[in-house]
Amino acid sequence: MLIIRRKEGESILIGEDIEIIVAEAGTRVKLAIKAPSNVAVIRKEVRLVEQQNLDASRTTTSAALMKIAGKLSVPKQ
Repeated sequence: MLIIRRKEGESILIGEDIEIIVAEAGTRVKLAIKAPSNVAVIRKEVRLVEQQNLDASRTTTSAALMKIAGKLSVPKQ
């Protein structure tokens, strides 16, 4: 792991086409990321929740889905 100190307004480059800029620095840091549109940039916690959702969907049984479906109300016409 590389640890770099940067001040507000300074940036680092990753490869040839990704730039991370320190937009604000205080009690919290705001980063601006410039990257090509084919590079996915997401927060780590989003990826973790996504993986948890996928794991949960793989372990859900048909019986559990039918039980949930039975609790859904059908709108009256």
